[in-house]
Amino acid sequence: MKCIAIIFASTIAVCACAQKPPSSTSAGEFDAVIKGGTVYDGTGGEPQHVDLAIRHDRIAGVGDFKTAKAKVIVDASGLAVAPGFINMLSWSNESLIEDGRSQSEIRQGVTTEIMGEGESMGPVNDRVREHMLRQQIDIKYEIKWNTLAEYLRYLESRGVSCNVASFIGAATIRENVIGFEDKAMEAGALGIGTALIYPPAFYAKTEEIIELCKVAAKYKGKYISHMRSEGNQLLEAFDELVRISREAKIPAEVYHIKAAGRQNWGKIDNLLSRIEAAQKEGLNIRANMYTYTAAGTGLDACLPPWTENGGYPALFKRSRDPATREKIAAEVSNDSDQWENLYIGAGSPDNILLVGFKSDKLKPLTGKSLTEVAKMRGKDPITTIMDLLAEDESRIGTIYLLMSEENVKKEMAKPWISFCSDEASQAPEGVFLKSNPHPRAYGSFARVLGKYARDEKVISLAEAVRRLSGLPATNLGLDHRGFIKEGMFADVVLFDPATIADRATFEKPHQYAVGVKQVFVNGVQVIKDGEHTGAKPGRALWGPGKL
Repeated sequence: MKCIAIIFASTIAVCACAQKPPSSTSAGEFDAVIKGGTVYDGTGGEPQHVDLAIRHDRIAGVGDFKTAKAKVIVDASGLAVAPGFINMLSWSNESLIEDGRSQSEIRQGVTTEIMGEGESMGPVNDRVREHMLRQQIDIKYEIKWNTLAEYLRYLESRGVSCNVASFIGAATIRENVIGFEDKAMEAGALGIGTALIYPPAFYAKTEEIIELCKVAAKYKGKYISHMRSEGNQLLEAFDELVRISREAKIPAEVYHIKAAGRQNWGKIDNLLSRIEAAQKEGLNIRANMYTYTAAGTGLDACLPPWTENGGYPALFKRSRDPATREKIAAEVSNDSDQWENLYIGAGSPDNILLVGFKSDKLKPLTGKSLTEVAKMRGKDPITTIMDLLAEDESRIGTIYLLMSEENVKKEMAKPWISFCSDEASQAPEGVFLKSNPHPRAYGSFARVLGKYARDEKVISLAEAVRRLSGLPATNLGLDHRGFIKEGMFADVVLFDPATIADRATFEKPHQYAVGVKQVFVNGVQVIKDGEHTGAKPGRALWGPGKL
């Protein structure tokens, strides 16, 4: 496998104190002034009752602007004023092509979406292009780019309300030709992303990843991973991530940290302790999480990885072959340390919800459990899995109830864990209504501030804001983002601490969160009085290697 070098930005230093307006401030100089709010600056420090001035795309000052004039005056009385939130794992790759407004996330205050878990939208060759076209389900689009940088520029030129950035997916790299190193370094990606639970990345040897990351590390790249196991081999999988970080001398982050499957819930304390031990050793290891006890992936995650040798067409063919079906059923029925069996991990087919079909014929099954569908068809659940995959010829979007609420709170209490949705930003309209997303698409970030900070007091509001903004911005090295401070880009969210809450449920996931009142992205107002303005000022964000 040819190593790809990726650029990672250096960490920005941030001052926690509020800034007085510059002495040159004059009436009418500002594009917007936000008055009378309680400012949480992203550092985790105590909030301050100060005003905020915006000029062009930057924060022009933080202090007393009561008498200042501006094109837009926002009364923030009773509201929290915070840096725009950062989604550490977004799957809006396609949804932003369909609808650049990023409705379900911008209405939660998310102003930057980070993509690239295992796969990325570039680089693209003929083989990757064919795969991407074949996998399109509800959203159809032309692939008008060849590199990751071209894709991000494509989003920016079409218009998006949020900022976008991406890791390069290791699985995508494997599909491309030797000699791509320089182009990848210049593409401005944030680092290398893997998803080692899924084929073909499942077959990557640890040594292979280390060599890839050694090259990335020379350019301050970062390694971020959906580890090889989140269940039976959870601790062993984390040990692999530590080895990669140590030997490649690269920062590493765990995607959506969890202990999956009831039999593995007790491992979370050990995992968290191991991460902190690695940090004390001097390794830069972090994690992110979503705020739910259910995971979301494909129904094919119930099957052993060898079923996808040769890609999805081979999987669908095997799902129809009687002899192979018998072999598959035998392996799915038994737990294993050799691969992540989500059918067993869920504990019961009652805990497996089918939410995303490609075939119009099967879409009426959306939202039903595997148990219900199997009963409707008069077959056992494992046979039903193979039948559905063969009929739909897609992975079939699926929700698995795998985690414990107690563990979610233990994870959230750790100051080095940021947040993600692991979903696509969408809207309760049009093509998005053809499938049911995981409710985290609409509620993951509001849930941090409402359910866990305000209601259950797992963390303070100031700490929640830091973990949604300053922490991920610093981890990623995003240029002048993540903090309320003079000179920073004006990504700003105003929300009501008393009312902010998620509304999406597994039964009715297409429901916006409530409580976010105003959102600015690069100084432009995208949410006004809780409604989208239609503005699309989002930008592609780059690593420092971008030419």
